[in-house]
Amino acid sequence: MIDVSPKFNSLRYALAEGFLFGRPDVLQRVFDKTVPKGDVVEVARAAGIMAAKRCSELIIFCHPIPLDWVEVRFEAHAKGIRVVAEVRSVWKTGVEVEAVTAVTGALLNAYDMLKPLDQELSFGEVRVVKKKGGKSDFSDRFAQPVKTAVLVMSDSTYAGTRQDKSGKLIVEFLSKQPVSVDCYEVLPDDREVIAARLRKLADEEKFQLVFTTGGTGLGPRDVTPEATLAVLQRTIPGISEAIRKHGKDRTPYAMLSRGEAGLRGDCLIINLPGSSKGAEESLQALFPGLLHIFPMMQGKGHEGKDHEKAKGTQTI
Repeated sequence: MIDVSPKFNSLRYALAEGFLFGRPDVLQRVFDKTVPKGDVVEVARAAGIMAAKRCSELIIFCHPIPLDWVEVRFEAHAKGIRVVAEVRSVWKTGVEVEAVTAVTGALLNAYDMLKPLDQELSFGEVRVVKKKGGKSDFSDRFAQPVKTAVLVMSDSTYAGTRQDKSGKLIVEFLSKQPVSVDCYEVLPDDREVIAARLRKLADEEKFQLVFTTGGTGLGPRDVTPEATLAVLQRTIPGISEAIRKHGKDRTPYAMLSRGEAGLRGDCLIINLPGSSKGAEESLQALFPGLLHIFPMMQGKGHEGKDHEKAKGTQTI
């Protein structure tokens, strides 16, 4: 199975369809409810819902997903009978396979109930019509990469007695994002030094995004949040809350982080934990949705974010 533990939950949705082909007179009996084996629509609908709920038992690499809603319906169509399944879940992976499984389960049961009446009965054209949710729905594009700086706060690293891991990990993570890391520096745990550097990055060097790592705990030299608050003009509590919530789901120590986040002018400044694991998990919690702040600051709001847009189709 694919490890999805780093992913964040989002609303996932998929719509799939398939078709039952047969003699028109036989297919009409489905809606007239005159099939000897019983009510095809209700039996097949229940079977489709159950199939979606048990998808992970049938499809080896599918994760067991807590489904919030499954609906299966039958519609008269020029081709025959169209079976449609919709699935919704707030989780880490998509639900298109669950939707396809629901359609397939419903079609199989309908086929079984109708096959004594029509020897030429068949079904097929099963496909995903629409899906949404996940990182692709929350990604923004930029004409130019977001100008970004990474600052490491550590007395020992600054003195050369300790190797930096977190800062380099942040730079590596950001290399896969639409940003350009144009500054990577190590600073001592000195409140005035940190604040002065943040001001210069924002005011003079016109950086758009600054990540700090380290100095967010409760040690006597942990002063990064205080230095950051002295610089910020507008705080954004939701960013720090998202970081701590994502981290707390993985380790109780995350609640001890005091990181802050906010704006100075047009520059977004975010404190990340000093541990490499904590920094990585924080970035996983923030991206790609974090970058939507930049079009928002330009007054564009949520323009262009059509979350109902189909993400392509797949035919089986």
